Amino acid sequence: MLLALIAGSLVSITCAIAGTFVVLRGLAFVGDALAHGLLPGIAVALLLGFSGVIGAAIGAGVMMGGVGLVQRKLRLSGDTAVGLLFVGMLSLGVIITSRSDAFVGDLTRILFGQLLGVDTVDIAWQVVALVIVAALAYVCRRPFLLLTIDDGLARTSGFSTRLFHNVLLVVVGITVVASFQTVGTLLVLGMLVAPAATGALFARRIESMMLIAAIIGIMSTYVGLLLSYHYDLA
Repeated sequence: MLLALIAGSLVSITCAIAGTFVVLRGLAFVGDALAHGLLPGIAVALLLGFSGVIGAAIGAGVMMGGVGLVQRKLRLSGDTAVGLLFVGMLSLGVIITSRSDAFVGDLTRILFGQLLGVDTVDIAWQVVALVIVAALAYVCRRPFLLLTIDDGLARTSGFSTRLFHNVLLVVVGITVVASFQTVGTLLVLGMLVAPAATGALFARRIESMMLIAAIIGIMSTYVGLLLSYHYDLA
């Protein structure tokens, strides 16, 4: 139970940092697509006997690279490219997992996580992810903030909008990859968006918004664990 609470808290803090920029930048759909885009990568990794984290990272990389490629080659908008890759990656993941009965239990764990099944290795991955996400958010805080206001303002301030938008996508990707084993690919979007969106209602500064989002996420994890334990809920 203690490891579950620690893991949930680490995920909550990481999602609070990334989720703040996801909400302010309007990237909720991108976050959802990234989360579902992990499925084929995880499925292939498990089939080959590799770690699901490695497969998730590759899946996220393919998803982000594919979106950029579709935008450049087909001259489609970002949302359209994300929508195409989102459906394609999710369908591919379902096809791969449906080919083997061994994925029945694994598929549930991939989609919904296994908070009570985390171990010290999972905790270590989440700590590393939190450090990387926090470091990138701190170093890039000014261009990230300008991007949430207006791309033109970021450009006139001397920042490459394409570069820092991609860095922000990397931050979201790292967060999703590090969180899927704990909360699953379906629920990670809720952890990214809901606490940060609530924080936006009460905070006037980025730091305050992140703090409120982290507190909401941690308290939600604690209450959820208590209810699950006392009432034998899933």
